Amino acid sequence: MPLVVVLGSSGYDLTIRLPRLPRPGETLLGGDLLRGPGGKGANAAVAARRAGAEVTFLTAFGDDDFGRLLIEHDRRAGLDLSFAKTVPGVSNQVALIFVGDDGANSIAVAPGASARLGPDDIDALPDAAFPSGGVLLACLEVPVPTVARGLARAKAAGMTTILNPAPADPAILAGDLLRHVDYLTPNQEEAAELSGLPAATIEQAVEAARALRDRGDCGVIVTLGELGCLVLGRQWGQNLVPAPLVDAVDTVGAGDAFNGALAVALAEGRPPLDAAVFACAAGSLAVTKPGAQGALASRADIDRLLAEDAARRTP
Repeated sequence: MPLVVVLGSSGYDLTIRLPRLPRPGETLLGGDLLRGPGGKGANAAVAARRAGAEVTFLTAFGDDDFGRLLIEHDRRAGLDLSFAKTVPGVSNQVALIFVGDDGANSIAVAPGASARLGPDDIDALPDAAFPSGGVLLACLEVPVPTVARGLARAKAAGMTTILNPAPADPAILAGDLLRHVDYLTPNQEEAAELSGLPAATIEQAVEAARALRDRGDCGVIVTLGELGCLVLGRQWGQNLVPAPLVDAVDTVGAGDAFNGALAVALAEGRPPLDAAVFACAAGSLAVTKPGAQGALASRADIDRLLAEDAARRTP
């Protein structure tokens, strides 16, 4: 079974569904409340597990009811928490999420324990936490120096590395962090913020991806929502991978689903384009149900959608 290590946050999501997103200063009534596990790291870890990998989760839980709920949930989900920590006297990460009827979302996060996962915690981990030949997927709801240390240890151990720069933080451009990244996976907004270039169209996204590639000499995969993703690298050129057609209900967690599945496909030894096709299917399925982790697809569902999409595209 492929080996994936996820370095990132574990959070609890409080989601309110509304007819539309509220404007600044506006109060909207009538939305339904959904509660459940979240956090970009945890979402990606569960996505990778459901897509068929053995997953080790490097994270920090809070010393509160939310943290205890999440530890129990993650263990039931099949995640290896051997190297996770609980931060005494600190609350768990919590996200407040608004979702409109069109699937658009707005998110605010209180990091809590996630902000207490430091580089020293990564240094203290045994070599067994970074298995050679596996894939490390890092997310940015934990401190950038922690992510940098995790990526460096993973590369030194012979792992393939993915950095999902969400939420975007220009601090990843400093120093040698990107030199330890094999695949950088921003969405269009993140690509624009990190590159300093517009990325609203595919043509603009190509230029933004090239600028990011040149900063770290890494492969860049820009997710494009319903259009799929742009895959750009020196060894495989520039390609647009279309996403399967689905009816979107809720876009929360789609990027995490994409990244978790991408890590699994790369850990299986698939080439980048094939891995991106697999990841697009996982991301597409994630928008067909409400919520984050509750919408993450199984391996069987991903394979089924890929087969259906291939048949639809065959003349």
